[in-house]
Amino acid sequence: MTQFRTWMLAATIAGSSALAATGAEAQGKSLTLCWAAWDPANALVELSKDFTAKTNIAMKFEFVPWPNFADRMLNELNSKGKLCDLIIGDSQWIGGSAENKHYVKLNDFFAKEGIKIDDFMPATVTGYAEWPKNTPNYWALPAMGDALGWTYRKDWFSRPELQAEFKAKYNRELAAPKSQTELKQIAEFFQGRDIDGKKVYGAAIFTERGSEGITMGVANALYPFGFKYEDPKKPYAMAGFVNSEDAVKGLEFYKSLYKCCTPPGYSNAYMQEGLDAFKSGQAALQMNWFAFFPGLYKDPNVGGDRIGFFVNPPEKEKGSQLGGQGLSVVAYSPNQAEALSYVKWFASLDVQKKWWELGGYTCHKGVLNDPGFAKSAPFAADFLVAMGQVVDFWAEPSYAQLLQAEQARVHDYVVAEKGTAKQALDLLIQDWTKVFKEDGKF
Repeated sequence: MTQFRTWMLAATIAGSSALAATGAEAQGKSLTLCWAAWDPANALVELSKDFTAKTNIAMKFEFVPWPNFADRMLNELNSKGKLCDLIIGDSQWIGGSAENKHYVKLNDFFAKEGIKIDDFMPATVTGYAEWPKNTPNYWALPAMGDALGWTYRKDWFSRPELQAEFKAKYNRELAAPKSQTELKQIAEFFQGRDIDGKKVYGAAIFTERGSEGITMGVANALYPFGFKYEDPKKPYAMAGFVNSEDAVKGLEFYKSLYKCCTPPGYSNAYMQEGLDAFKSGQAALQMNWFAFFPGLYKDPNVGGDRIGFFVNPPEKEKGSQLGGQGLSVVAYSPNQAEALSYVKWFASLDVQKKWWELGGYTCHKGVLNDPGFAKSAPFAADFLVAMGQVVDFWAEPSYAQLLQAEQARVHDYVVAEKGTAKQALDLLIQDWTKVFKEDGKF
C-alpha cells in the first residue's frame, strides 16, 4: 500500500509548512505542493529550487506529519479547497480522487508535452497513476517509488562465533535470508541473545492497529505464501484467494514471527518504532520502507558497514508490499497551467537523476535501468528487485473501509489472540464483501 501511512516519522520538517522563497513570490506567481513531512520532502525542496530558477515560479510546500497526513489532505480534497496546487498523494487515493474529480486527468497533457508514461516502471504506473487499474487513464505521474524491505545488523552477522553457532544449528551461513522460513530462523537465533552486554531481539515488524501498520506488515508475509486479493479472472471474487490454504499459512507465519521474535511491548508498532528499535541496537532484523534506508545508512551508530539490506524474501512466491506515491494536479487549483509545468519539469530524465541523487526514489526507467544504478547506493540493487515484485492493497474509492476491516481482523488474530487465521480471513471476506456490495461492485 502506498502511503495512507499515518506514519510517526523522524521528520526534520516538523510542522506544516516550508517555503522556498524567491523573488517570484513577490510577483504573486507561486505554487503550493502538499506532501508528508519526512526526509524525501526535504530532498524535494532542494530539487525544486531548480524549477524556480528555470521558471521564476516560487514553490511553497505544505508538509503534514504522517499521522495527520491522510485526514488533512483528504479533507482538503473533499472540501474542494484551494490550498494545494500539486499533491503527492497515496496510491489508494487514486480511485476516489479520480471518481470524485479531485485530480486533473493527465492523458491529454502527457500526449501534448510528449511525456511518455512508459518511461516509468510498470508497477509504479499501475500503483500510483492508473484508474481504473490496468487501463490507460492517468491521474498522476509516478513520483516516489517505495516498497517494504528489510535491514539487518551486518556487523552481528559477520561475527565468527555467531557464524559458527548458526551454521552448526542450521547447516547454512548466517546471511540475508532467501525465504520467509530462513528469516524466522534468523530472528529466533538472535531473540534474547546477549551482544556486547546488551539483550537483543530478533525482528522489528509492524503490529500497529490505528492506521495501516499491521496490514502492511502482514502483507509482506501473505504475498510470499500465495495470498491473492481476488480471483484474477473474476474481480471482487475473494473466496478461495483471500482465505486460501496458502493465505492461512502466511497469516499463521506472521503471528508466529510476532510471538517468537519481537522486542518486548511490541503490540502496536509501526515505522518509527522499528526505526527506534534498530537504531538503538535492539533488533537484528527490521521490516521497513526503502524510503528510510538512505537515512539509516548514514546513521552514525548502525549505518555504514554495520547495516545490510535485503528484499522481502519469497516462500512459495515472490512479493513485496508496494509503497510510494504519485504527483497529481489538484482540480480545484487556480494555477493549473503552472502546476502542469511543474509536472512536465519533474518528468524529465535530468530532473529524475537529480531526484535520486538527493534522496528521492525515482520511478524513471532511464535512471533505474542505467548500468551503474545498482551500485549507486548500497540499497539500490535491492530496490530494483523489490519494485519488480510489488503488490498493492486495494485502491478502490472505499479503500479506507477496506483497510479498517483488515486492520481489525488481523490485529485481533495476530496480537489479541482472537480466533484462528482461517476465521480471521473468512471474516475479512465478509467485511470486504459488504463494502463492495454497498459500492455496487456485485
